[in-house]
Amino acid sequence: IILSKLCIEVYVMKRLAVFDFDSTLMDGETIDFFAEELGFKDQVVSITDRAMAGELDFYASLVERVSLLKGLPQTKVEEICSNLPMMNGAFEVVKGLKEQGYTVVCFSGGFRDATKQACEKLGIDADFSNFLHSENGILTGAVGGEMMYSDAKGDMITRLQALLNIGRENTLVVGDGANDLSMFKHADTRVAFCAKPILKEAATHCVDVKD
Repeated sequence: IILSKLCIEVYVMKRLAVFDFDSTLMDGETIDFFAEELGFKDQVVSITDRAMAGELDFYASLVERVSLLKGLPQTKVEEICSNLPMMNGAFEVVKGLKEQGYTVVCFSGGFRDATKQACEKLGIDADFSNFLHSENGILTGAVGGEMMYSDAKGDMITRLQALLNIGRENTLVVGDGANDLSMFKHADTRVAFCAKPILKEAATHCVDVKD
């Protein structure tokens, strides 16, 4: 019996599931909630939409949008992030994947203030995102991190696959925008979730309802 259990453990297939955060695990764009507080929501939404459609360089668009957040108190950032709406079914899909032996990870071109809290609630194993810079409790309009570039998610997923010894055939990725394309290149199962046309073209599966 002990030997049988050991054999089962050895042959359990390791799997990796990587989710985008904004408009995928969370119903909305974190930066839009921030911008609404400062009265810049329409301007930020327009830039975000163009970046997610692949019309703008992601890095340049991120820097431009975050610059508009200068002056927002860190306390307000934390308040907003603690109340972000999770996508319908987010808790269930993470729970279901983990029951099937998946390591579940979140990659976000957004911000750790949001992903850290949400991923702890969802039971996600790790999150990778960017950091908003602040001084004396006030955002300076600067941002830094490894998820700032259009190819960042692709670079990170290959590092995770190597670390966990998981191949692309056992990797599932889920996203909605152009900055998810780079991680789509390294997974055999690619889900475009309520996504822009540019991502749907690269997907193996499309989900067009917010669930």
